[in-house]
Amino acid sequence: MPDIYRPLPLHRLETGAQYFHPQQQWPVAVILDDPAQCVMTDLGQVTACTVERTTLLKKALEIMIKRRVRMLLVRNADQQIIGVLTSRDLESDRPHRILTKAGGSWDDLRVADLMTLRPKIQVLQIQDVLQARIGDIIATLRQVNRQHALVVDTDPETGVQAVRGIFSLSQIARQLGLTIDPARRPTTYTEFAQAGGAL
Repeated sequence: MPDIYRPLPLHRLETGAQYFHPQQQWPVAVILDDPAQCVMTDLGQVTACTVERTTLLKKALEIMIKRRVRMLLVRNADQQIIGVLTSRDLESDRPHRILTKAGGSWDDLRVADLMTLRPKIQVLQIQDVLQARIGDIIATLRQVNRQHALVVDTDPETGVQAVRGIFSLSQIARQLGLTIDPARRPTTYTEFAQAGGAL
């Protein structure tokens, strides 16, 4: 049999080389009646941004800035979600209140000091999301005055509930071309249309 396989040339890895990250392809533009899944960060396509409860807050903030996210999942050693940390937590007066009460400095604070614990986290089911529109997600986030919502599904390999996706009001706003205030109460489609012009 003739030798039809040839080794490829090998090269040195350049200084400062990085690595590719999975990236979700977002639709260029969406409207409120589009399927909600169009604006969900799918953790099957994008690596979840996670930290441990012992991570220093300043490190968590660095991760948010570097990854351009406003929420981190807090995990334990078994990769189970035990809470979330959001930019709202960091921007609130809670760090100042904690330091005033306990002493110390910003550099001493850890994720565990500010995170929202798992029992307080409300989630959406993937079955509901698959039947929802983008406007439904915005109305849901506004109703609970939140910037983010986690979407859960059953992991087919383990049969255990797992976070499948994340909705971010700022991401939705970018895709809609709108500025959305998460503190406003749910509004009608007409009001969304007026805010966004030609939706």
